Amino acid sequence: MKLKTNYEEIVNVANIATEGNAGHVGEVLTLAGQEKLRPAVRDGKRVLLIAIDMQNDFMEGIGSLPVPGSKGDVERLTRFIYGNMEGITDIMCSIDTHYPQQIFHPAMWADKDGNQPDPYTMITYEAVANGEWTVAVGLPKKALECLKALEQAGKVGVLVWPYHCLIGTNGGALEAEFAKIVHFHALARKSKPQFVFKGTDVYSEMYGIIEPEYNPEGFVNFQVLNAIAGDNADGQFEIHYDEIYLAGEAASHCLLESGAQILKRFANHPEVTQRITILEDCTSPVTGFEQQAKDAFDDFKKQYGIQVKKSTEVQLV
Repeated sequence: MKLKTNYEEIVNVANIATEGNAGHVGEVLTLAGQEKLRPAVRDGKRVLLIAIDMQNDFMEGIGSLPVPGSKGDVERLTRFIYGNMEGITDIMCSIDTHYPQQIFHPAMWADKDGNQPDPYTMITYEAVANGEWTVAVGLPKKALECLKALEQAGKVGVLVWPYHCLIGTNGGALEAEFAKIVHFHALARKSKPQFVFKGTDVYSEMYGIIEPEYNPEGFVNFQVLNAIAGDNADGQFEIHYDEIYLAGEAASHCLLESGAQILKRFANHPEVTQRITILEDCTSPVTGFEQQAKDAFDDFKKQYGIQVKKSTEVQLV
């Protein structure tokens, strides 16, 4: 069914990732309420879109940790959603959520003179054990355990990022134009959007949507996994979507790790992994990590049978 509302009435491309853009969601919801689309619950083919960390702090031009290409990703993803409004059953958005005093933020660490590290400093177990860096906030033992575990896993250490996605700040909010179309879809299709908050563990990074990088408690985000597939009341494995699409920021970090974690969890179920597609033109890598993302996507295709496509190559309706 053709939408009554034009794309331009929902998304103002010129306002993507601009300071002070509030999004005017109320006006968009009024328009959505006038649509007469099929309710998502009646979809014959069920489709899930998982949007990773489409937040202001990852947007070029306004973010504290901007991903080059992110503004274009927002435009292409919003156009994909608009063009497939009646084909996308559900939208799930991950929300990176942090506090200032976390192991990957400057406030956690101090040198011998009490100075915080500059962003992009690598904190290693050896440097902390030698007294080059000390834990300024929190429990030193817990921080050292994390660094030691990362070292044993073959990782260098913890990279200090600029402060980003702090809870309650504009940087942690969804990019406003993207948020508008997510809520438009929710009302027009009578489909409740799913929001997954990640990254509040003080002593670990959480790039992926399923579990943190350092995970002694064995936390697993079953909200995401069970949304995709799981055992039903009769104990039978049931897949809840015919197609699953991944997009968002950044291709080299949070999207990549989210994809890897989902694929690992369903590694014994190729009937799930082969339903997954990465929208390669709706995600961009951090500068310097372009090849890492490309190599990982190629590996996903070979090992798990996923697809990597441009959003313009996918037509759901």
